[in-house]
Amino acid sequence: MLKPEEVTSAIQKEIQKYETKLRMESVGYVLQVGDGIARAYGLEKAMAGELVEFPDETKGMVFNLELDNVGIVILGSDLKIKEGDVVKRTGRIIQTPVGKALWGRVVNPLGEPLDGKGPVATDKFRPIETVPPSVIRRQPVKEPLQTGIKAIDSMIPIGRGQRELIIGDRQTGKTAILIDTILNQKKTGVHSIYVAIGQKLSSVVAVVETLEKHGALDYTTVVVASSEDPAPLQYIAPYAGCAIGEEDLYNGGHALVMYDDLSKHAQAYRQLSLLLQRPPGREAYPGDVFYLHSRLLERAAKLRDNLGGGSLTALPVIETQLGDISAYIPTNVISITDGQIYLESDLFYAGIRPAINVGLSVSRVGGNAQTKVMKQVAGMLRLSLAQYRELAAFSQLSTDLDKATQDQLTRGERMTEILKQDILDPFPLARQVIVIFSGNEGLLDNLPLAQVKAFEKGLLAFLDQKYAAIEHEIDSKKVLDDALKSKLKSAIVEFKNQFKK
Repeated sequence: MLKPEEVTSAIQKEIQKYETKLRMESVGYVLQVGDGIARAYGLEKAMAGELVEFPDETKGMVFNLELDNVGIVILGSDLKIKEGDVVKRTGRIIQTPVGKALWGRVVNPLGEPLDGKGPVATDKFRPIETVPPSVIRRQPVKEPLQTGIKAIDSMIPIGRGQRELIIGDRQTGKTAILIDTILNQKKTGVHSIYVAIGQKLSSVVAVVETLEKHGALDYTTVVVASSEDPAPLQYIAPYAGCAIGEEDLYNGGHALVMYDDLSKHAQAYRQLSLLLQRPPGREAYPGDVFYLHSRLLERAAKLRDNLGGGSLTALPVIETQLGDISAYIPTNVISITDGQIYLESDLFYAGIRPAINVGLSVSRVGGNAQTKVMKQVAGMLRLSLAQYRELAAFSQLSTDLDKATQDQLTRGERMTEILKQDILDPFPLARQVIVIFSGNEGLLDNLPLAQVKAFEKGLLAFLDQKYAAIEHEIDSKKVLDDALKSKLKSAIVEFKNQFKK
């Protein structure tokens, strides 16, 4: 028989083991839902940009804080959410996974994998919205970021930490420039992040396959919010891509992030704003659409050396309608970036590819970031090409031209020809220098125009075989001294003599 004191001690032991599992949760209730938007009441302490959870584990982001309710954008399907459902606060501002685990992966803006390679194994997260580095923490852009595209690296150079806009109509080769730039980062240690916003899934798959085929996916992260994804995911996609790049920036690494494209991003934001009844402004975009892009692009920077010297370079893309660069979104983004590369459909259809309009394209800091050897050979290239375009238009009206004008037209034609480049064929710096040097020195002037591309190809193969040291010397010295110049010139002349035979 049990003694009373034994019972008492057993009960006391149990009481000591027992602890309350009471937990306070801040919850709200859905008032209405539809079109990817939910309104909830009861979330008085919710923060702007906070992640909330619906009963079916769908995530949402607090977007509007009003007096009697909270506007939530739903990051997924809203089909299973109904009026009266409980919405839970998570206490976390929306964030995305970052780190080496994302290299070679295709993910959505929340870091969930889309490539079937299993979960992303990382314990590092960054909020998708952060304050850009201050003026004091930055240094001027002075280190080149080679794209491998002759026309860009010679005339509109891009530096690490720069923001260079790529603008043009649809189907003018904007994405092709981005892909070539990614391929050219193969041995540079630059982490490329390609953000696809509102694109067809078939286009995204084609990009991923191209990168995989050329071995470029290993150092690339692809963030996808396709056209079938809800507007909230398209809205957060570029910020998530930027946060992934900032992991490199603040740890002394180098990242290149590409937003393809910000026109669709602005449209997704307009959709959300109108559904949440924010007042519309010009072209029905909300009043803060400029801030939408400026707070994204200002996060690109080159940090000071004592802070690691990391860099984040941004290449935003804007699609114009019928070449109208004075529309609302294009002018906004042009005013935020450090220059633009303008692609023109007329040039594209005329066979000049990449179809870069040299007159309207500009890099506002690139000259500082250009290597000395490229400055030497391409210093006057922009000006001479612009003069050639003007002369070419004028010469159509006139029949008899003096020799100087005729020579300038001949040189301009040859230079335009050597700046043409096939896609998926990025050129290393030394090769670009050799090709532009041969045109500048007038060594192509007496070649038939149709043979210029064949000459370029043959010349590079000939130098690889017989004078490999020249390319190596240009690469290591990064400057063309007189001895190297004469060596290169005589090698080109030697090839030219056998080419003509």
